Amino acid sequence: MTAVTSHARRRFLQFLAQSPLAYALGATLPLRELAAQDDAVLSGGLKWADLIKSPDQALNVWDFEPVMRNNVGAHHYAYMAQGADDFGTIAANRAGFKKIALRPQRLVDVTHIDMSLELFGQRYASPILLCPVGAQQSFYPEGEVAAARAAKTKNQLQILSTVANYSVEDVSKARGAPIWFQLYPTTNWDVTLGMIKRAEHAGCTALALTVDVPARNLEPSARFDREHNPLCQACHEAGLVGAYKAKHMFDGVDLKGVNMTVAGLTWDYVDKLKHATTMKVLVKGIVTREDAARALAHGADGLIVSNHGGRADETLRGSIDSLPEVLEAVNGRVPVIVDSGFRRGTDVFKALALGATAVGIGRPYIWGLGAFGQPGVERVLDILNRELEIVMKQMGTTSLAKITRSSLQI
Repeated sequence: MTAVTSHARRRFLQFLAQSPLAYALGATLPLRELAAQDDAVLSGGLKWADLIKSPDQALNVWDFEPVMRNNVGAHHYAYMAQGADDFGTIAANRAGFKKIALRPQRLVDVTHIDMSLELFGQRYASPILLCPVGAQQSFYPEGEVAAARAAKTKNQLQILSTVANYSVEDVSKARGAPIWFQLYPTTNWDVTLGMIKRAEHAGCTALALTVDVPARNLEPSARFDREHNPLCQACHEAGLVGAYKAKHMFDGVDLKGVNMTVAGLTWDYVDKLKHATTMKVLVKGIVTREDAARALAHGADGLIVSNHGGRADETLRGSIDSLPEVLEAVNGRVPVIVDSGFRRGTDVFKALALGATAVGIGRPYIWGLGAFGQPGVERVLDILNRELEIVMKQMGTTSLAKITRSSLQI
């Protein structure tokens, strides 16, 4: 290890020990686990000195993270950055990409690159979409609306969380085109159906049923005592477990006794949704061939391979590692989207080359949102789209249809 590398590592560890997340965790976890949680160190993507002052100064998506870290409170930073158990799945998400090498093709005319994607009849500028992330006012006052305006400007798909701070009507209006609605089912079908119909009436064209959190262990947020911590009382309220104030999808709904942790959920629920809505129904959180086959047997219109950004469970499997077996089971019958751990255009390319239809990002655009609002989200999308275009040129693939496994060495 060189002297420069050693110095940089020492600076990083000093920074990490003083970071809001370390405070949120009570500084009880070994630094190696904190480092695994903070995926920037796994890639070497962050420069810790001289924070960027504007979105256009960012060279990669990690440049936004320390700015956002400075802008938000420790409690909200912990909510965004946390992972299940010891953060092993977060680390696995990043490590998975390192197992896949690329095979460039030379002397191909790459003057014109077409990254556009058509999905369920809607055309987008690229296959990169904004994943559902709850409570975005925790990071910027205009929250999901600011993200929607960025998605509109860049013509990217946006999926709205059940626990968004802004209503589906407001976000749909800001996006100016159909968005998708992510569904956390509740223990009360009438409450759930009410949200589904609102999403439908607001023009949503697809419903993403999240199935990967029947139970989970998230320690960072738990270290903030919501009942007695004034910071938490400003956001949280009694009623729906996990609910925040200003969750407009629950306006006027009696939430007493209602829970979003539905341990009794079975595959019959997919059938129930198919009969309850005209929207396309996707199942989000599928990571095995067996579940992929079950989802299709129950009429799913698409799948989202996801481990909730490492927040669902400690499987130690990256989403990119889970993708091939899901694609094998699907065999091209429905679109397959993948998320969790994507930080570079090369990451996106690898997923597309394996056979994914599109790729979702979560934390990167939240870093941009928390750092600079709408312009930050736009810049994150610009960076990832630019990086994807670069690698497509390097691989000699001038359109998404030309991205195949032949570009990969696994």
